[in-house]
Amino acid sequence: MLSIPKFLKELMIARSPSGYEFEAQKVIDHYMENAVDTYKKDTIGNRFATVKTDENHPTCMLSGHMDELGFAITYIDDKGFLSFSAIGGHDRGIIPGRRVQILTKNGDVLGITGKRAIHLLDDDEENKVQKLHELWIDIGVKSEAEAKALVCIGDPVVYETPETAIINGTNNVTGRAFDDKAGAYVVMEAALRLAAEKDGLRCNVVAVASAQEEVGTRGAINAAYSCMPAVGIAVDVGHATDFPNCDNKRFAKIELGAGPIVTRGVNINPLIFERIIGSAERENIPYQIEAETRPTGTDARCMQVSRGGVPTGLISIPLRYMHTPVETANLEDIENAIKLICAFVRSLKPDDRFEF
Repeated sequence: MLSIPKFLKELMIARSPSGYEFEAQKVIDHYMENAVDTYKKDTIGNRFATVKTDENHPTCMLSGHMDELGFAITYIDDKGFLSFSAIGGHDRGIIPGRRVQILTKNGDVLGITGKRAIHLLDDDEENKVQKLHELWIDIGVKSEAEAKALVCIGDPVVYETPETAIINGTNNVTGRAFDDKAGAYVVMEAALRLAAEKDGLRCNVVAVASAQEEVGTRGAINAAYSCMPAVGIAVDVGHATDFPNCDNKRFAKIELGAGPIVTRGVNINPLIFERIIGSAERENIPYQIEAETRPTGTDARCMQVSRGGVPTGLISIPLRYMHTPVETANLEDIENAIKLICAFVRSLKPDDRFEF
């Protein structure tokens, strides 16, 4: 059984809803700032860790987003109950009845997401999923003034969840935001390993922990433009479908523990896809293939069309229960994603063009 790497564990603990990535940024700063050749940040909150070889070598950009889903306080009523809006794409059916943490400038405030109890719903309401404006956050106060002494409009909110944990002695782990702390960890850990063994590396590497992916791949748009990469690889999570009642005619057959997912389709340069697969087979790294017929909902979407176009690939970590507080991944898949990226980067040569 593998153990959860300390870097990954600290990223999972960090609360970083889109636009409020401060805690994840601090973790990445700690591990990366003095471990690579150059390290910088930008005005949208991205983090760039660069491994330099030769200024004449092409640049390979690796991107994994560090932001997660969340909420933000939008209104405080006269009794101190808080209305809120979603940051990112939530499953509204699992929002009620949760403990949440409101991240204020003076520290965390505990709240509970509330709705009318099932006993108080009309018959036609019982089978409906409540809209966000029909829910609220209860922080235990009695008035608007008391609430405003604790929280402010715009304060971000995340689910309060147990610490990331290994499940019953397996290599499966569950936590609040593997989407996409796992991807941010993978690209940064790959950069650390490549920095430690630069001999023979024939490209420069810029590992990006991108901001605001969950609200439109916004950080990666800026990052890809400023990095001007010759090649780009996004690392995100993909849907594991090895659960009851999943129709594999509709959804790809993807299993936890069977290796990272390599995407093939319109968002992916076909020569990059073949190079990734070749790297995996050369190094005996397990992998799974997923077809995608549209631009993906990942940083690869904007990397591919940045400036004059970037030959782009996508490697994903299989994940069950995406966009819930109990996302579940496999530590072997995460480790193999790091190995695959390192193998791919080491295969790059200055004269690679990936034109077709």
